[in-house]
Amino acid sequence: MAKISVAGVLKRVWIPLVIVAVVAVAGFSVHRLRSFFGYQDKGPITSGIADDIKPFNPKHVVYEVFGPPGTIANINYLDVNAQPQRVSNVPLPWTLSVTTTLASVSVNVVAQGNSDQIGCRIIVNGEVKDERSENEVNAQTFAW
Repeated sequence: MAKISVAGVLKRVWIPLVIVAVVAVAGFSVHRLRSFFGYQDKGPITSGIADDIKPFNPKHVVYEVFGPPGTIANINYLDVNAQPQRVSNVPLPWTLSVTTTLASVSVNVVAQGNSDQIGCRIIVNGEVKDERSENEVNAQTFAW
């Protein structure tokens, strides 16, 4: 029968013993720190807040493009879903009104007419957010 020495066993198992000791000390330290700072495990959060969200107040967006009587314009704008739209050869003044309950809306309008003057504005909930006008040959302007 072979003799098993304590030194031989320790040579084989000292690394796993150190790992177990380090994990135990780390776990105990985390437990103590959590209790020291008042952490309480309340389980998964299932408050149903997502079901309680109400739609945002509607936003009324008005795009306006204006110019001298008889002006014809090509207009590009972003709709309420941020998709580019184009209307071609429309007489001015041109107006588009949209309403949305989205949390945010990216609005943009670009217009070019066949006269020497053109202007555009964006109105959100009755407040003019941007207005610009240009005076040049085949004037082009934008608002965002």
